[in-house]
Amino acid sequence: MSWAQSVTQCIQSGSTLTSVEDLKESNFLIEHADLYASKTSGFWIGIYRNVNGQLLWQDNSALDFVNWADGQPSGDELPFCVELSAATGYWSVLPCSSQKGFICKKPKDAKMDSASGHLNMWILFTLVLIILLGVGFMIYFLFKIKTASGTEREERRDSRQLEYTHALTAGDKGSDATNDKEKNEHSVV
Repeated sequence: MSWAQSVTQCIQSGSTLTSVEDLKESNFLIEHADLYASKTSGFWIGIYRNVNGQLLWQDNSALDFVNWADGQPSGDELPFCVELSAATGYWSVLPCSSQKGFICKKPKDAKMDSASGHLNMWILFTLVLIILLGVGFMIYFLFKIKTASGTEREERRDSRQLEYTHALTAGDKGSDATNDKEKNEHSVV
């Protein structure tokens, strides 16, 4: 793939062409690039020259380590595309249309984001569980209050019926007394 196609492929996978931050990382890449030496002579890496002529990494990491082949980089030519040699591990400037393999690198924060994502998922799960428990308790207590108030209503209704019945009964006794009095008056006459 050309350098531009390689950049696009890396971006689509959420990464950039690799940066090489130190000798340890360079040795790691050389070790693994050597495994593919039979398929390609080199791999695009993410170093480029901006319009001001500065060399930068695509992932904006510091350009503190370089591993240029002898005589590289040659001149201030643009476009400026860099290959890591599969055989030697040295870097060389090549025409950007050259067909090479490429090495993508995910940002270091992506690893932390993954761990952070798992932590966020557990926090979210815990919050949802707490909310569901809260709603469950609220429904239980509302049901209990409603049941208790329903029982109190029945007791009040029963009490009112009892008072009404008692009033009727007392009223009947009063009218019975009146009737008895009237009977007594009629009998005296």
